[in-house]
Amino acid sequence: MMSRALLVVGFLAAVGFAASGALGYRIAANPEIFQTHLLVGLISCLLLLFSHCWVMFFLIGTGKAIKDAVRENGLEADIVARTKRFKAETFGWALLAMGLAMAAFILGGGVATGAVPKVVHHALFYLALAAQVWALRCETRALLANDRLMADLNQRLESA
Repeated sequence: MMSRALLVVGFLAAVGFAASGALGYRIAANPEIFQTHLLVGLISCLLLLFSHCWVMFFLIGTGKAIKDAVRENGLEADIVARTKRFKAETFGWALLAMGLAMAAFILGGGVATGAVPKVVHHALFYLALAAQVWALRCETRALLANDRLMADLNQRLESA
């Protein structure tokens, strides 16, 4: 349940980030939407950071619980190795998505003041959006596999 909730927040962040980009391209024709562009960008960036951080905390927490259950019940060490793979497959992409989103947002302020060329902000936006989509893909696979692993482990422990 928690996995799916985190993925929904990540998806909403991606949609909001894309909407902010679409609004940004309309500012030249209608400067009054700058405030909306800024607000949608801020909210979606914060949601993006929230979702990725919580996915990482969730995988760390469930990995620790699985590690303890494996140790206490003498189960095979491969179970713990799988939780480490989930983290390895997601953390780098999540950090990249967060870093690019923050850079795009922060340098957007530089564009507003004329200190940063628009092309830099645009490039960071597209890179951040692509990284967000890829990170969500990786997180979806890892979280669903983590859920299956926890369900299998719970079933094994209940039947023992």
